[in-house]
Amino acid sequence: MPVVDAAATFIKSDGTDTRTVAAARRALAAKFHAAGLDTPDLDARILVGHALSLDHAALAAAATRRLGADEENAIAALANRRLAGEPVARIVGYKEFWSLPLRVDAATLVPRSETETVVEAALAALDMDGPRTRKLHIADLGTGSGALILALLSELPNAFGVGTDASTKALVVARDNAHRLAQTRVRFVACDMAAALRAPFDAIVSNPPYIASGDIAALAPDVRDFDPHLALDGGTDGLDFYRAIAAAAPALLTPGGVLVVELGIGQAEPVAHLFAAVGLAPSPPQPDLNGTPRALVAWKRA
Repeated sequence: MPVVDAAATFIKSDGTDTRTVAAARRALAAKFHAAGLDTPDLDARILVGHALSLDHAALAAAATRRLGADEENAIAALANRRLAGEPVARIVGYKEFWSLPLRVDAATLVPRSETETVVEAALAALDMDGPRTRKLHIADLGTGSGALILALLSELPNAFGVGTDASTKALVVARDNAHRLAQTRVRFVACDMAAALRAPFDAIVSNPPYIASGDIAALAPDVRDFDPHLALDGGTDGLDFYRAIAAAAPALLTPGGVLVVELGIGQAEPVAHLFAAVGLAPSPPQPDLNGTPRALVAWKRA
């Protein structure tokens, strides 16, 4: 990937100086576009705003302000990271999920929009049994940044949540996200999936590692090179953690309780078989916005 020179970033080919905030953003977007990045304009806006500590409104208001040399260098440094393939969320250190700004770091996955399908499916399942204001106990297995449990608690005012993760570093991030969101109805526990949990739970959710070990090397670079492998590697066939969930969920769920998991591509049928084999009743998988089967709901029979 090309390296951005701070001075060259702000000079057009005709020699015109582009050292205003708006012109710098446009110049950066053009470089990102030339490099084939998927969202060059959005990436440029976010990174320029981050370098200058300006939100979207402040960035627009400062459009005609000239940049200082330190600001030019800061923008160029972030641009180099993006051109090297580092995801924007990792550069700025946060990602919005379910309208919640969540901190992320090297120990956590970057929450993805398709994972919101799990939140939608869990809420729809809970809505079938009563109002969202009722008391509920929810577990999030492999919580990472806390995305799933924090999203659900933002919609369920009297629910109490527990998030587990084998990575203590990830749990530091999850606790920080809960603190910054003023979410006091959640606890985080270091353990393998459900090993430290005790019944009963009305709902269990999980976005477990589900990439087959042999497929990790072929993942897109922004995933393979930056997401923690601990959160990706699902074993030889990608199903190891679904087996662990299937072994634990029936004893943890209340009668009529619901289990909702994220699926990898092609995993709907084998995961449904695993859950059915332990007495749970799986429903047809729910697709994400791209039409990919993404969330599997399974019920504990009443």
